[in-house]
Amino acid sequence: MWKHHILGFMLCTIVMIVAILTLQPNYAAAEQHSWGFTRSKDGLGADAGAKFESILERYGAFYKGNPNEKVVYLTFDNGFEAGYTEGILDTLRKENVPATFFLVGHYIDSAPELVKQMVKDGHIIGNHSYKHPNMAKLSDEEMVEEWRKFDEALKELTGIERTYYARPPEGVFSERMLELGNKNGYTHMFWSIAFKDWDTDKTHGKEYAYNHLMNQLHPGALILMHTVSKHNADALPDFIREAKKQGYRFESLDNLVMDYHLNNWKWDKWS
Repeated sequence: MWKHHILGFMLCTIVMIVAILTLQPNYAAAEQHSWGFTRSKDGLGADAGAKFESILERYGAFYKGNPNEKVVYLTFDNGFEAGYTEGILDTLRKENVPATFFLVGHYIDSAPELVKQMVKDGHIIGNHSYKHPNMAKLSDEEMVEEWRKFDEALKELTGIERTYYARPPEGVFSERMLELGNKNGYTHMFWSIAFKDWDTDKTHGKEYAYNHLMNQLHPGALILMHTVSKHNADALPDFIREAKKQGYRFESLDNLVMDYHLNNWKWDKWS
């Protein structure tokens, strides 16, 4: 008889565990995407494909601007300081070029004076999360906490109330993340120009960065660069001057969003 009681207990326990697991949201199994696109060539715009463009349009996210306007949007991701950001800020100041710096919580804590200088120079601070996790695997509450904690740290240091532009670490995202970002006042910014510039174990000359930037340059380009690379800092002055010589102007992400709303453009009209 006792064997039957134990077996029954075990079966009930298994049923309860299965029920609990079934009811729990499986965030890791939810569809997630890694940002990618076909690079620009010969001045033609980068192409993220119909699927990604449809997702971005649905949630008001961006990866490029108007392909009929020679406008460039400079953005930088700052995970840690390697000694080159000050030079980048000097170049932007001398060339009168605006930029957006997507920072993580560690950067605010470890490089506060540089963050203050970014704000003083009029650059936009973007939210790259607080701890740089895979955002698509987090619960809704954990996602919001990543954005909120970063904003709190930024406000404590600079007085800025909050950020409005977000960028997911490593370009990993989900539609749930984009939707939740919208509900919390964040517009997600991806990119249409990038190259492998974050590997600090490999040193390249400035021609490496310059050639990547010039070869991919296109109207409406939203550029992602990492500030940890010396070749980026070294190439930036020549790139900006050459782009200007070719008729490009540099604008902020605020201008990109304003252009979108004023002209009511759609991805399918720009592809």
